[in-house]
This record gives sequence, C-alpha cells and structure tokens, in this order.
Amino acid sequence: MRWKGGRRSSNIEDRRGSSGPMSLVGGGSAISLLLRFLPMLLRNKMGRYVLGIGAVVFFGSRFLGVDIMPMLLGGGGSATSGAQSLTPQERELSDFVAVVLADTESTWHEQFRRMGKQYKEPKLVLFSGSVGSACGKGQSAMGPFYCPADQKVYIDLSFYNDLKVRHKAPGDFAQAYVIAHEVGHHIQTLLGISSQVHAAKQRVSKAEANVLSVRQELQADCFAGIWGHEANVKRQMLESGDLQEAIVAASAIGDDRLQKRGQGYVVPESFTHGSSEQRVRWFQKGFQTGDVSVCDTFSAKTL
Repeated sequence: MRWKGGRRSSNIEDRRGSSGPMSLVGGGSAISLLLRFLPMLLRNKMGRYVLGIGAVVFFGSRFLGVDIMPMLLGGGGSATSGAQSLTPQERELSDFVAVVLADTESTWHEQFRRMGKQYKEPKLVLFSGSVGSACGKGQSAMGPFYCPADQKVYIDLSFYNDLKVRHKAPGDFAQAYVIAHEVGHHIQTLLGISSQVHAAKQRVSKAEANVLSVRQELQADCFAGIWGHEANVKRQMLESGDLQEAIVAASAIGDDRLQKRGQGYVVPESFTHGSSEQRVRWFQKGFQTGDVSVCDTFSAKTL
C-alpha cells in the first residue's frame, strides 16, 4: 500500500501512556478542570483569585505530578508522555493510522458533497490497555470500536499484531480496512442510521436485534469498501495483493470463524457482525462500485 508521504490527519488523540485521574483525557480530571477555569481566573479584573501562568504550571507539577507546560504552549491536549517514548516501529504505525484516517476524510468529504451534505470528521483515539469513552470503558481485548456518543474511533495498535498473528491477516491494507470499517460506523451516525437501528432494537427480540446488528456491521464493511475504491481509483494507493489482504482480514473476523475458533461450533442466530462470507461480499460491493447506494444492507433480501 502506497501510503508514505501522504497527508496525515490532525484528528488524532494519542492517549497512550495516560493513566488514572491525572490523565489529560476524561473531562472531569483535575487538569482538565484546571484548564477549563484558567481563562476565567486570568480575566478576573478585581484581583481576587487571579492565578498566573507560572502558578498554574507550579500547581500542575507540584500537586498533580504532571508537567502541563506542553499543554499551555502547544494546545490541543492530545499528546501524552507515552507518545514520546515510542519505538520507530510504533511511530511508523502511528503515522500510518494518521495517513489512512486522512484518506478516509478525503473520501467521505467528497461522498457527502455528492449527497448535498457536509461531512464532520471523527477523532481517532490511540490508547493502550484501556480507555474511557462516552460509551463507557473500552479494553484492548474488545478490539477497535466506534463510540457514537462522542463520535470517536478507538484503537489499541496492539490489535494489529493480533490481526497478523492470531487471525492470520497481515498487511497494511488489512490494517487500513479495520480503520475504514470503524469510520463506516461514523458515517452511519452522521446519516442517522445508527440512531434508527438503536431505536428499532428496543422494540424487537434478542434474535431480531442481532439481525439488525449484522446488517449494521455489514453496511460498515461496504462503506469501508467505498473508501478502498476511492483510494485505489483516485489516489492509486493500492499495490498488488492489497485487496486480498482486506478480504483475508474481513474473512478472519467473521462471526462463524471466530465462534468456531473460540467454542468449537457455530450459532448463526447469535451472530452480530456477519459471517466471513457476508463480510467479504459486502466489502467487495463497496470496493467494486464506490457507490453508497449499493450499501443498503437494511433493504437487502439476502445478506
């Protein structure tokens, strides 16, 4: 996959290395509260409770045990101490994720323009071990996930090693497919699909809710295929063998394959993401056409 030298998205939140209540993330932390009230303290014209920049830095370093000068100077609040101690391989993978995310942005800005809509870019959060989100606490064992409540994609990059070793799905385009799939869920949120599915699930049985989940996941696979189509046709990012990498990855994480490996047998009525064959088919639909209209899994008679 030809990705090096590509534009890197600025919508990356690197939370690797953050820990506990002193993290720069998780809106109620001591630092976030301090930074939230800092402008009001500095604007106080009466002289009462005025806290200077130096005092803020001292307070953060002395009592919170965190150097917040980079936050005050650099803004943003997305960098963490963990990001400063990455290996060259980890840095390259972080760059790769940023380039892929940027490319999905290019794809979906254009697709939404064609629909007469405006695309709102999601954030992508890098974490290690566990992470807090508006949808609750996420764990590495869960794999990458999207939270519609805060419109962020969450990924522990160690998942890519699992994809390669455990699921036998190596390759950079396989890794890119995973990101594009989660961005697909963001598309569903922006189009109102996710909220409709959530509401529908409340009115049906568990088995019927599972079917709705499968249709939602397969549509995200189709949306991932649309990104792959655009990346290949318009930006010539794909190389020989890349498409097969994505197909292998989609197949490796089908419900039937995972259940067979985990429990030795398959229970189709418990599927929530779709079978290997279904995931591959819907990814290819998007990849072959680049047409959002072919991704209507909810109207499809057969999946």
